Amino acid sequence: MLAVNDRIPEFFLSTESGENVSAKSLLGHRYVLYLYPKDDTPGCTTESCGFRDALPDFSKLSVKVFGLSADDEKSHQKFVSKFSLNFPLLADPQRQLIEALGAWVEKSMYGKKYMGILRSTVVVNADGLIERVWEKVSVATHAQEVLNYVNGNELDQSKPAKSKPAAKRAAKTTAGKG
Repeated sequence: MLAVNDRIPEFFLSTESGENVSAKSLLGHRYVLYLYPKDDTPGCTTESCGFRDALPDFSKLSVKVFGLSADDEKSHQKFVSKFSLNFPLLADPQRQLIEALGAWVEKSMYGKKYMGILRSTVVVNADGLIERVWEKVSVATHAQEVLNYVNGNELDQSKPAKSKPAAKRAAKTTAGKG
């Protein structure tokens, strides 16, 4: 997967509505590009609907949102229509951008290995540089996590959330033994 400060690879892809989108056409705009394995599957639907519901908040921050998968335009049209998605889905059936991002990876399910899309997200700044990468995504909360980041409210990701209460308990225990 590409890293922070890498330039977004050049791409030229179509949306579900046939609109062409390229890295060059997005210069000057900050945007979210979330990669997902397949249209109309449970996890991908949950994640996409999270971005759908949060889109007004992204729009207030002038941040565009794009979904990206290897599905074609026709599949994207059905997915957008079925779930009233309000942002473009980029069709990348040849995996041009998916592979350039490093998101076409070996996966394993039930002991079988196969190639597939790493569910991941990048935020790209107005200069076309990647400013944030998520390689592990929880579909139920990811849209809010990305929104918190672009809004400047990201939690400190260097410390697991569970460590804070444990540290407080330890401090109380130590304080009482003086």
